Amino acid sequence: MSTELVIDSAQSGSRIALLKDKSLVELHSDGEDNQFKVGDIYLGTVRKIVNGLNAAFIDVGYEKDAFLHYQDLGPQINSLNKFSKLAKNGNYTSYNLKGFDLEPDIEKLGKISNVLPKNNQILVQVVKEPISTKGPRLSCELSIAGRYLVLVPFSNTVNVSKKIRSAEERRRLVRLITSIKPANFGVIIRTVAEGQSVTELDKDLRNLVSTWEDGMKKLPKAKPKDKVIGEMSMASSIIRDLLNESFDAITVEDELIYDQIRSYIRSIAPEKERIVKLHNGKAKLFESFGIEKQIKSLFGQTISLPQGGYVIIEHTEALHVIDVNSGNKSNQESDQETTALKTNLAAAKEIARQLRLRDMGGIIVIDFIDMKKADNKKAIYDAMKDEMKDDRSKNTVLPLTKFGLMQITRQRVRPEVNIITKETCPSCNGTGKIQASILVADKLEKDLEHMATIQNISNIHIGLHPYLHAFFTNGIISQRVRWFFKYFKWVKLIKDSSLPVTEYRFLDDSGEEIELNVKSETE
Repeated sequence: MSTELVIDSAQSGSRIALLKDKSLVELHSDGEDNQFKVGDIYLGTVRKIVNGLNAAFIDVGYEKDAFLHYQDLGPQINSLNKFSKLAKNGNYTSYNLKGFDLEPDIEKLGKISNVLPKNNQILVQVVKEPISTKGPRLSCELSIAGRYLVLVPFSNTVNVSKKIRSAEERRRLVRLITSIKPANFGVIIRTVAEGQSVTELDKDLRNLVSTWEDGMKKLPKAKPKDKVIGEMSMASSIIRDLLNESFDAITVEDELIYDQIRSYIRSIAPEKERIVKLHNGKAKLFESFGIEKQIKSLFGQTISLPQGGYVIIEHTEALHVIDVNSGNKSNQESDQETTALKTNLAAAKEIARQLRLRDMGGIIVIDFIDMKKADNKKAIYDAMKDEMKDDRSKNTVLPLTKFGLMQITRQRVRPEVNIITKETCPSCNGTGKIQASILVADKLEKDLEHMATIQNISNIHIGLHPYLHAFFTNGIISQRVRWFFKYFKWVKLIKDSSLPVTEYRFLDDSGEEIELNVKSETE
């Protein structure tokens, strides 16, 4: 299975698409306004203690105070507070925690008012981004993720991912990490560390300790609400978590991001540097990969299944509801049970993809087509669990109930990706009445004549809907050929399915839009 990462750049930020076998499975945005990302560490201020919730509200610079529960303080909160106070006052400069005396663990069922005084400054980490009307959710159990390891300051334990099954390999990894890790740092060994050499693990560990030290050196001059350690960009974090042998291409549109990603991959996997490519085509990056078309077809309320059938996705504040229907496939199989099984299996695959693509979290209830045989119900359950294995978010899948319902919980740490696929008509603005669509061709030709003769532009490119492209290019002597004989200029037509059928844009050689200078007609 091939894996590709496509990064489309714009003024408002980047869009990042993860493709598996050319099929879109994840879509993220990484803009300048995307603050308070999961993993960011801030210097916050305790604004309010709520004893009834056993929680505190922390000011980290968001419009609403962030939420910190007692259970998220971590057992070593007193060590963290002691260190941050000493470092902030300049009384402790050994940022690698060498020789630091850890404080005793706090009680598991204690009161937050006994640990955090009001107006106290505290180091906190974002574990859930702002969603809807809620501010960020925080934790004081800080961690810094690398490719193979996760560094946990103020701890001395070494834990191994449960997905590493081999007892011998688990013992090897614990023995290696215990021998190389610095004191007062705990380590979580990630699944991808299985089979890795001590050189690779030591390199990753050193990078994580260096990241911690660089962040802590900012503390003496840090002000409340300052970000002390920032999580890497969304693109880099995806590469860090997913880069493996099946990752065969990373295509980038922006030269600066291209250099950054090459530099990052060179540091973690030099043999993979060659897979990073810079897109130089005239067409938009997402357009050339067919991603725009997939976005339009995958984010609607109804999603068609490959061999017939469809699913309907409804969203509420409390949960997501998904309904599976057989559609016209009911006539293609010998009996109803076989039809239901095949449609449900196809739906399970598509639903798992949709959960990742839309980043849907919380409770998801799926109404599969009713089946009578227990073996078929188990097959659907097994298929869904298998499809959810590649999901990076924590999830739990429950078997089908007697009503044919499946319940899934999926960790929600950032707002759901919600793209409106229905377009408001640019001509009627939603009234339902537009100018005759056949006239758009006449208007385009009139504007083209203006561009070619009055504005005298030599290289003319026109971005337009594929329907209009076909209209102007079909036939032995197409309309575009007639333009050439009329203006003695070859007009390059570029398909752009993101444009409505009644819109088009004149572009220069660099892809920038050319404005129509109407004044010259009247002057």
